[in-house]
Amino acid sequence: MRYFLHISYDGTRYNGWQLQPNARGVQQILNESLQTIFQTEINTVGSGRTDTGVHAAEQFVHLDLPLELNPEETVFRINKILPKDISLNAICQVGPEAHARFDAISRTYEYRISLKKNPFLADFAYYLSRKPDVEKMNEAAQYLLGYEDFTAFSKVKGDTKHYNCHIYEAHWREETDALVFTIRANRFLRGMVRLVVGTLLSVGKGKISVSQFQQIIKSQDRSKASGAAPPEGLFLTKVEYPEHYFEEQKKLFYHHLNAAPAGES
Repeated sequence: MRYFLHISYDGTRYNGWQLQPNARGVQQILNESLQTIFQTEINTVGSGRTDTGVHAAEQFVHLDLPLELNPEETVFRINKILPKDISLNAICQVGPEAHARFDAISRTYEYRISLKKNPFLADFAYYLSRKPDVEKMNEAAQYLLGYEDFTAFSKVKGDTKHYNCHIYEAHWREETDALVFTIRANRFLRGMVRLVVGTLLSVGKGKISVSQFQQIIKSQDRSKASGAAPPEGLFLTKVEYPEHYFEEQKKLFYHHLNAAPAGES
């Protein structure tokens, strides 16, 4: 039986989401906790990766188990053994073909900047002592919507097969003593959001012009982009699936269950 898990995590202590041979990722901790509860090997699949130190308010994960679960009880049991910086928020049964990564149609990230030094935000926002030019950064950000190839904002030695992304929105907003950048797309390249933010901040600080930002996108040359913004300000905030996706997946699950030959589940 396939299940979707909705989780959140503070990425400060982890080397990103992904399982790694010599580093501690969120996926490893989640798998180990699930294995403790269910006493069977667990392989989870996430909706996408987050890098070292990056947070997730909303991450979806799927996994397969040979039993039917009580969602409320399962959430309670797993949260009791997960560390305090990882939370299981919900779990639901889905159809056997449901896929947390491939079925997602968009992801949204937010990057938070604190304009006032605050020790309680040290792990959750990038502190800037001087406010950048938000109007110019928003002007530059609109160019992201007009291109598909974002090689200029990709990691140099990534394993990506192509660098095309469809960006649906990208903008800055001002809050009290803070700036928040929101970017939504069908997919993101590894390290892409932090490179975009870092380069937009170069616009806001007057180091490059808005037109130069556009030329960086067009160049498809990673060496022309600015350095990546620090990870602590970045959050995966939303993963979207087709409308009524989970309702339809529940129907598929029960159809599959009812269609199984006697003795199977």
